[in-house]
Amino acid sequence: MQDEKQPAVYIIANRYRGTIYIGVTSKLYDRIVEHKNGTFQGFSSKYGLKILVWYAHLETMEAAIKRETQMKVWKRDWKFELIEKFNPDWLDLHERFEYRSE
Repeated sequence: MQDEKQPAVYIIANRYRGTIYIGVTSKLYDRIVEHKNGTFQGFSSKYGLKILVWYAHLETMEAAIKRETQMKVWKRDWKFELIEKFNPDWLDLHERFEYRSE
């Protein structure tokens, strides 16, 4: 799965119910490696966001960007609810993820 391109929206965190970031990418595995290594500069590196807590693969990059844009304006509690339905213990899903369409 690491070599495949598949549009995805994802949420990373620094700890349980801590600071979160919503992003979009065509190569989820590689993007999370960048976050973990601190090579993806900006908000995520500033706040130490390295835990993949939620993700969804979508059919097109346009659909992924639209979903990311919608989610970014959600209330924080709604984002936490989404995460906890998918990943109640806020485990790092980076090595565990499978294809999951939304």
